[in-house]
Amino acid sequence: MSETVEQTLSLTEMIPGTIAVVCGYQPGSQAYRAKLLSMGLTTGTEVRLDKLAPLGDPVEITVRGFRLSLRKHEAQVLKLRRQA
Repeated sequence: MSETVEQTLSLTEMIPGTIAVVCGYQPGSQAYRAKLLSMGLTTGTEVRLDKLAPLGDPVEITVRGFRLSLRKHEAQVLKLRRQA
């Protein structure tokens, strides 16, 4: 019996146009997690990477019908699962 391990990625590993679902958060700062939660980035929420700055900071995503820009270190707190 084989188990499949769910592959997670961060926003900075995605290419523009990719859609993913928030499946959790990296361990660490509760302040960043609370900030992301207050912006609607809750578990199960679909996000689309729209733009990535030339040096990767910031990233622009669409979440719940609005555009949001996140700094690279904030974006890396999110654990995402690629939408099939």
